[in-house]
Amino acid sequence: MSASVAAPRVGLFVTCLVDLHRPNVGFATLRLLEAAGCTVIVPEAQTCCGQPAFNSGDVRSTRAIARRTIEAFDGLDHVVVPSGSCAGMLHEHYPLLFADDPVWATRASEFGARCHELTSFLVDVLGRDDIARELGASYKGTVTYHDSCAGLRELGVKAQPRALLAGVAETTLAEMEDTEVCCGFGGTFCVKFADISERMADDKIALALQSGADTLIGGDMGCLLNLSGRLSRHEHAMRVYHVAEVLAGMVDVPAIGERLSKG
Repeated sequence: MSASVAAPRVGLFVTCLVDLHRPNVGFATLRLLEAAGCTVIVPEAQTCCGQPAFNSGDVRSTRAIARRTIEAFDGLDHVVVPSGSCAGMLHEHYPLLFADDPVWATRASEFGARCHELTSFLVDVLGRDDIARELGASYKGTVTYHDSCAGLRELGVKAQPRALLAGVAETTLAEMEDTEVCCGFGGTFCVKFADISERMADDKIALALQSGADTLIGGDMGCLLNLSGRLSRHEHAMRVYHVAEVLAGMVDVPAIGERLSKG
């Protein structure tokens, strides 16, 4: 980046699942953004994006969470999220929450326009599909990529992670059939319809294994926790990583679900 161009000030929205279950994804995201020339701020006031309350019909609580989130990231150039699901909530649903409130509708729309899913931000906003190569990232193995529903359908995230993975040394991408089909997580769906969710996850795992890949990669921790949990229960050896970890060269930790599989 030219010295005459100010580094974009980017707020990192960590997400609940990354914070509670996979902090390594947050650190990998930080490394990618800083390597791409961003000044990264992680507001301490951030909490959940409000999606569980929103999906359960609790509009009052969701609005309160949304207001706090918008204020926490005020004044930053962009907000980047290592999750298609949470990014979709911020970008797509926050403006709709305040459709009947002229003041907050404007603030939510302006905020939503600044929110991006991680791989989309790197490729579509910064034009840095070479970031993994610049970092010298390497992952020896064959990977298959799961497209999460929210990232794919709400934000158009599909080509971006694959373009970025092309820069990871020693990695071969083997596409599975029906990669765009839901894994069965679906937020509260997996609680309300557990039997259906379980079957969907098993079907997705079967397709991932049929691809010949030894590693499953995705961009949404909900999907990855769901699939790694089913993999461990069937005692499959397939590893699971968030795409940020592979792109940043930060896979020197147990794969997602590996501790669970070892008891």
